[in-house]
Amino acid sequence: VFFFQESMHAYAANVYTSVVEELVKGKQRKFIAVEQEFFRLWWDAVATDTYKQQVHQLLQEGQLEFVIGGQVMHDEAVTLIDDQILQLTEGHGFLYETFGIRPQFSWHVDPFGASATTPTLFALAGFNAHLTSRIDYDLKADMQKNKKLQFVWQGSPSLSEGQEIFTHVMDQYSYCTPSQIPFSNRSGFYWNGIAAFPDPPKDGVYPNMSLPVTDTNIHLYAQTMVANIKERAAWFRTSDVLWPWGCDKQFFNASVQYSNMDLLLDYINKHSDEFGVTVQYATVGDYFQAVYSRNLTWEIRDSQDFLPYSTEPFQAWTGFYTSRSTLKGIARKASSLLYAGESFFTQYVRKHPASSICKCGALKQLQSLRWAVSEVQHHDGITGTESPKVKDMYVNNLMYGMFNVKKLMAAIIFDMNNAKKNGEVYSSVYVKDSGIPDVDHYVVVYNPLAWNITTFVTVSVSHLAMSVYDELGHSVPAQVQISAESHSTYDLYILVAISGLSYRKYNVKPLNGKQSAFIGRSVKYKRKDITRADQQSRQLLPVVNNCYQVLFDQNTNLMHSITERETNQTVQLTQEFLEYHVNGDVMKGPISDNYLFAPNASAVPVSKAVGLEVVSGNLMTEIRQYFYSNVSSQDYIYAVYTRMYTVPAGYDGKLLCRRIEQEYSVGPLELNREAVLRTSTNLNTRQLLYTDSNGYQIQKRPFKAYVNNTVARNYYPMVQTAYIEDDTTRLMLLAERAHGVSSQGNGQVEVMLHRRLWNNLQWDLNYNLTLNDSSVVRPVIWLILGTKAVTNILYRTSGLALEHRPVVMFGALSEDKPKPPRQLQQNSAHGSPVTVPPNLHLQTLSIPGWRYSSNHAEQVHSIRMGKQKQGDADFSRVLLRIRHLYEVGEDPVLSQPVMVNLKSLLKGLGSVMVVEERSLTGTWDVNTLKRWKWKTAQYPSKGLSNSTETSENCIVTVHPKEIRTFFVYFQGQ
Repeated sequence: VFFFQESMHAYAANVYTSVVEELVKGKQRKFIAVEQEFFRLWWDAVATDTYKQQVHQLLQEGQLEFVIGGQVMHDEAVTLIDDQILQLTEGHGFLYETFGIRPQFSWHVDPFGASATTPTLFALAGFNAHLTSRIDYDLKADMQKNKKLQFVWQGSPSLSEGQEIFTHVMDQYSYCTPSQIPFSNRSGFYWNGIAAFPDPPKDGVYPNMSLPVTDTNIHLYAQTMVANIKERAAWFRTSDVLWPWGCDKQFFNASVQYSNMDLLLDYINKHSDEFGVTVQYATVGDYFQAVYSRNLTWEIRDSQDFLPYSTEPFQAWTGFYTSRSTLKGIARKASSLLYAGESFFTQYVRKHPASSICKCGALKQLQSLRWAVSEVQHHDGITGTESPKVKDMYVNNLMYGMFNVKKLMAAIIFDMNNAKKNGEVYSSVYVKDSGIPDVDHYVVVYNPLAWNITTFVTVSVSHLAMSVYDELGHSVPAQVQISAESHSTYDLYILVAISGLSYRKYNVKPLNGKQSAFIGRSVKYKRKDITRADQQSRQLLPVVNNCYQVLFDQNTNLMHSITERETNQTVQLTQEFLEYHVNGDVMKGPISDNYLFAPNASAVPVSKAVGLEVVSGNLMTEIRQYFYSNVSSQDYIYAVYTRMYTVPAGYDGKLLCRRIEQEYSVGPLELNREAVLRTSTNLNTRQLLYTDSNGYQIQKRPFKAYVNNTVARNYYPMVQTAYIEDDTTRLMLLAERAHGVSSQGNGQVEVMLHRRLWNNLQWDLNYNLTLNDSSVVRPVIWLILGTKAVTNILYRTSGLALEHRPVVMFGALSEDKPKPPRQLQQNSAHGSPVTVPPNLHLQTLSIPGWRYSSNHAEQVHSIRMGKQKQGDADFSRVLLRIRHLYEVGEDPVLSQPVMVNLKSLLKGLGSVMVVEERSLTGTWDVNTLKRWKWKTAQYPSKGLSNSTETSENCIVTVHPKEIRTFFVYFQGQ
């Protein structure tokens, strides 16, 4: 499940070399391979020409089958759909370019719980069937008993039968061969033993190798295998049984595996009358083909998911929703930077064909981040369920990729502004981690979203007196104040208004007499002992902007209520930090670890005293609350920085005014503590919580009481969104990284922000999985309060505005002032604005660089003839994805289908010549993609289903929740 670097190279190389050799020796032998990251390492670094030739042959004969075909087997709980699509596309592009093949089945056996986004994702990618395994133990037992482990899943309520997929849930034995054999105390069916890498044993004897099959034990082996097959057959509706052979880190010595299995299969088939079964090697595709041809009618499952996931009464796998919060944050930052870099580079290539930047080198820089973001989506990556060493590998790869893309974006700005090469550009995406020198300098801000955006960007400066100007020399609204983090620097907030996919330059100057930025003034209040607060004489401190009035209780320094000013609706609202104390000693009971959350009791409040500082200015008020364990403590472990914005006239401040931004500082925690922020309101929510699935759709989460472990089993992943509501009012939380979230009481929502654990479970110690994470985490959450109708309009765009905050880069001004660029528009934005309506999202605009032909017959022919295009990447093909953000019936206006003219949408990039509509990962022409149609009670006829209506003359109608994928070619390429 969780091996990586050093063992990865040795182990993965061994498996593929060994398996290819063995498959060639016996035409009956089969093998399935999943993660392309491993395969590509072997293909690029180890495989000889002979092996490569053999792989082509084995794929053609159906002995080797790639399933899923993404870079990794991604996690389903804490990943964004954008990143799932990225990693799938990355692997599929390689497979199609190299072999002309397109995976058609999934093998999602290891992610911890199953999301309803997954069936939609795999259906859109052209898969015919989906296989999963890890669902609640009690639910699985029930489905198994009633032969309901197979069904047709309609994961999306809006796409329903259009994107349904046949789903197979593995039985209680899951994806590994059962290893108990009655005639030996050694395991059975694992003849190559347990992998020992990077130092394999010299004598070739690995630990725990199964008894070899011999004349004396072959009958016993056969009886054991057949008994298990028959036990499983009773749980399924057809007489075809999928018997997975293998497990984690198997087949590194494939010859001993296959030679024993050959003997066993032959023996059973020779005695099939006696045993009542026949057996054959098969791929997942072979199995699904057999089930499909039985022509049965299947039950439909709607958009309910299989989260959270428990393996036993006290084993709820809900801890990993928060584990390694810093890694989760970096992974999302990297994803967001990649999104910006892709569209920035695409525009540059289109508009500056004769550029001075080497396009191939630039693509390599982007590819380094594509790989790093793809890799971390692994189910032991962004989940935080890896050892510290492996976590460091992920972080290093992400940081290296981010550094490359920042460098590329800076180089593009230089080139487009014909800047002198001596002006240094330093680039930082979220600028708090880098100050700027005292000289005049400019700040370049790129808006990666295809909407006009009005927001603040923050820059660290060393003076309080500053002025900010746009390129026409007009003053720009800004506010500067002492930083909460360090008393030697100041935070400069600049109000930016930028059209879609465009950038603007701002000149930041230390003050020279003319109009300057507003200054935020600080007032510090006395630290209050909240245990002894006087409830009688309540003094309330108001903080107001155009949308909200927030009251703070001066007896406790805690938030008291929020009034939404448009409707004059007031909600009592308090926030406090609590900690779950958890056990780390297996002798004393259930433990929490990287995966599991096992609270001993209810959460305990962490602080007895709260300090308050209010920094107010004309554009923004920041409320800083510090939480101390008691009145006299020196240091705090918890802080909240709440920001409310006031937007001057002439700017579109709707989104900015409506969000209350909170940044938290949490840590370092004590050992075996899990930190939550609990927000309690007087909304009568009936303890019903809503959370998003992978930033794609919303799931209803009613509170469920269990005999055991009720707290942990009511935790759900929040990837981007969670909300609670009563009949009229909704409180929405939007996040920039994944967290566990729960509603443990009426009107409450709590978010787990951080975990620090240690335990003595031998398995965890062996793999260094004890999560002794002493870091300080600084997540951001935006709160939106309002009527359901208003929050419906706001939360999709706001969630994406938080996900894709503008990219900020700095440059020093060279001595001679730069001349204004030639074509200055009124608002002096650079780039040609690309704008979609507010219910659509431009999900991808990139140049993938693939060299494959989009005509399938041509692509297959050129591979068969050994004429794959070598050499430079293809820069003429632009990949475009458009996603509809709303469900059917969610909003009277925004849930309508939208007509988009792709020619006029992209006119700023050039004249569109050809548009081809493709499957989600680009490898199918949608007109030729015919997926298997499984019979259901609602749709009795079985046949092949064709997905979407295609685009006539570049005009496309996008329906609710659709994700449409296109290849676009421009004139003059």
